[in-house]
Amino acid sequence: MLDYLDLGAELTDEERLVRDTAREFVDEEVRPDIGDHFEAGTFPAELVPAMGELDFYAPNLDHETTAGVSERAYGLLMAELEAGDSGVRSMASVQGALVMYPVYAYGSGAQRERWLGPLARGEAVGCFGLTEPEHGSNPSAMETSAERDGDGYRLSGTKTWITNAPIADVAVVWARDRSAEDDPVRGFLVETDRDGVETPEIDGKLSMRASSTGQVELADVWVPEEAVLPDVSGMKGPLSCLTQARYGICWGAVGAARDCFEVAREYAIEREQFDGPVARFQLQQENLAEMATGITTAHLLADRLADLKERGDLRPQQVSMAKRNNVRMAREVARTAREMLGGNGITTDYSPMRHLANIETVYTYEGTHDIHTLVLGEDLTGIPAFE
Repeated sequence: MLDYLDLGAELTDEERLVRDTAREFVDEEVRPDIGDHFEAGTFPAELVPAMGELDFYAPNLDHETTAGVSERAYGLLMAELEAGDSGVRSMASVQGALVMYPVYAYGSGAQRERWLGPLARGEAVGCFGLTEPEHGSNPSAMETSAERDGDGYRLSGTKTWITNAPIADVAVVWARDRSAEDDPVRGFLVETDRDGVETPEIDGKLSMRASSTGQVELADVWVPEEAVLPDVSGMKGPLSCLTQARYGICWGAVGAARDCFEVAREYAIEREQFDGPVARFQLQQENLAEMATGITTAHLLADRLADLKERGDLRPQQVSMAKRNNVRMAREVARTAREMLGGNGITTDYSPMRHLANIETVYTYEGTHDIHTLVLGEDLTGIPAFE
């Protein structure tokens, strides 16, 4: 596997174990069938409990139900899962960073007791409801509302492009509390079997086809007071969760790109044209050199984020830089790898075309490429371009 600067030599035994366990899991459980799932547009649901058994959900949280591994180990896990497929990494990323994290960070003791164990073991599935049909890059304009009703709230609104929604048991829903002054954003733990909750699947996707993606539709859904995340109010809640998830994406993009590189390199060495392997041609060697350099640079960026995150110094803007760079890199690497495979590259027998299609979604979700550009621009100049 590509590790041109031998960063693996710096890993602890625990980090190496997490990486190798995830790599073996992907080789044995994901790769054999993921092309079929992508073609059929189905999510491999059998992987949910299997990943729970291996502590793949939020293992970086310091809780009795989680493994408590380092931030670098978590990043390596995300890289290996996305080397299999972005849909698999997204499932684990949402479960951990967008559902378990807010329960852990902002939930009550009873909420942590109720949800963290089942979610960590893969006995329950969670989703994160922030994006709305009319509000993507500007989530603070959300229309989903919560109104006081007795000893609880009534929720109404629609969330869309929600990973895991069709298979979720609980949704972390962000809504405007219309009963409070200034309509603050609050987080609610909404069980999907409550009256008025629908989670229809989104059909017709040409990307992330092996991911379960849908909507969370809330029609006057009553939840008790105990469903409110008590320790956060305002956009800090959802945005802090997104920072956790974007950190995983920074690593995941490296895994997807590395997989594309390895497939293209092996193909170039084995494929013979004009009485020899195509890898001997200067054009192909330039492709491989550029791909390897881009992947290595992105790996270094993600690795540095791990250090910053581990010591509590990581800023959201730094994550924006890495998400922007690494996903753009993965997009280019996947396209180049597909070209190197020629006509064979458009089939599900080879991963680059599938990765390329998936990366189009990763390029857009968790903050579009352009939005992260503007986040960096504001951080560098002090002048917001959103206003």
